[in-house]
Amino acid sequence: MDLFERYLKQTPYSDPGDLDTGALPRDPARLALLVRDVIIHRGESERLGHPIPEDRQLDDAEARYVTELLRILRERGDRPLTERRPYDERFAGTCRDFSLLLCALLRATGTPARIRCGFAAYFVEGYHDDHWVTEYRLPDGSWRLMDAQVTHPAYEVDIDPFDVPRDRFLVAGDAWRACREGGADPGTFGVWFHGALDGLWYIRTNVFLDLAAVNGVELLPWDVWGEVVRSDADLTEDDLALMDAVAAARTDDELRRLYEDPRLRVPDAVMSLTARSGYRDHRKVILAASVSSPRV
Repeated sequence: MDLFERYLKQTPYSDPGDLDTGALPRDPARLALLVRDVIIHRGESERLGHPIPEDRQLDDAEARYVTELLRILRERGDRPLTERRPYDERFAGTCRDFSLLLCALLRATGTPARIRCGFAAYFVEGYHDDHWVTEYRLPDGSWRLMDAQVTHPAYEVDIDPFDVPRDRFLVAGDAWRACREGGADPGTFGVWFHGALDGLWYIRTNVFLDLAAVNGVELLPWDVWGEVVRSDADLTEDDLALMDAVAAARTDDELRRLYEDPRLRVPDAVMSLTARSGYRDHRKVILAASVSSPRV
């Protein structure tokens, strides 16, 4: 399977099920605006002046699969996906949900795509905030980053959300490499409103998630597996060397080979932090083999 076919194929996470895609636009930018019109970020209450019920904030973003996301939308209104929804009929998700739905629709309409986990430098000056975007393949074979979430005019960002510069959104491996080479401060990578969530250890978590996503395993942002590290002091020489290897990869084939390493590959079960516990407690989630296995 070549790159075009690999990223055109839906994964168990992105598969939109029986969605009628006939009325969908084919233009990536129009699809990004469509996604923006059916999802509200669960943290946008103040920005958009719309209160989001607490149950939706806690529960919607636990939807792992696009089929679940679409089911929730159908339960809140019978509007077609191409019609802009009032806020109270939208799915209340995270940046990962904007990115995954856009990825699913791009694939469904003939554009190879994937989601990327990394850090955005366009939310808070001087800080690289934990974030997910969509990456799609252009006809010339190059890749372009697009951030459907910030296409809303309420986001006064200084980037083009339809063509996000690589130095303003760093995929996790690039963030790791920049910090290890001394070009960036690990303390400026994490969750800006939570002072305890930053540093190399946090970048490491996103390196795992991004590598999985590139290999078709598009997990929730709070899923973890393997050896869990919670501080830079806990990073071992083996940890550093393994992350250095992932960050040094330059091709999709290299990332694919790395994913075969049992230390990096998503197992059949992950531990997922639960929103209702304030992300303090984990629950075990069993993933079907067809979900945790990489694409061929």
